[in-house]
Amino acid sequence: KAADDAAGLAISENLRAQVRSSRQANRNANDGMSMVQVAEGGLNEIGNIIVRMRELGIQAASDTVGDVERGFINTEIQQLKNESERIANVTTWGTTKLLDGSSPAFDFQIGIRNNTFEDRITFEAAENVATLGALGIEGLDYSQKDGAQEALAQLDEAQNRVNEMRSNLGALQNRLQSTTNNLLISEENLSAANSRIRDTDVAEASADLTRNNILLQAGTAALAQANQMNSVALNLIQG
Repeated sequence: KAADDAAGLAISENLRAQVRSSRQANRNANDGMSMVQVAEGGLNEIGNIIVRMRELGIQAASDTVGDVERGFINTEIQQLKNESERIANVTTWGTTKLLDGSSPAFDFQIGIRNNTFEDRITFEAAENVATLGALGIEGLDYSQKDGAQEALAQLDEAQNRVNEMRSNLGALQNRLQSTTNNLLISEENLSAANSRIRDTDVAEASADLTRNNILLQAGTAALAQANQMNSVALNLIQG
């Protein structure tokens, strides 16, 4: 308690606050990794759709298919475009959309203070937008051979863009993983330091208690011996 060691208590309470804050920062980093995995999963599926679109583009670009067949291919293309856009808009973490560009940046509080560089990781989400417009494939149309042929270069660029975004997310996930490792070590060290202070107080209190018990027992024994001697003396006088 404060009356016994005010300075020690203040240090211990400060360390305890740092331990709990560090633990929450570690949770934030782990949640950040889960958030990144959700975004990466959405991009993976969009990438699969782009691969399918390119496959259909190769088919529709050839005169081995007629206009009727090309129309059927174009119907699938429009459905794939709609699905890709839907994924970009529904890939969320809680209520936060991850791939539609509505959030310019994501902040991950991974430190116990308010230093922008040391305690926070900021991810520029504006660079990771996977809508059709951002990927440059909004106007894909395979109803004509020329449209299918021109789409191939657009799809290659879109695929490169998706790969770049996935690479950005992978780098962020690796950084967050390193952060969690460091936070675990920090939490262990802070907990150990706090335990040493607390254990020292307990040890001192235990030693004081033992010392007082010994003194009390010695005093009780001396009092009992004195009472016994008085009783003997009284018996001699009366006898």
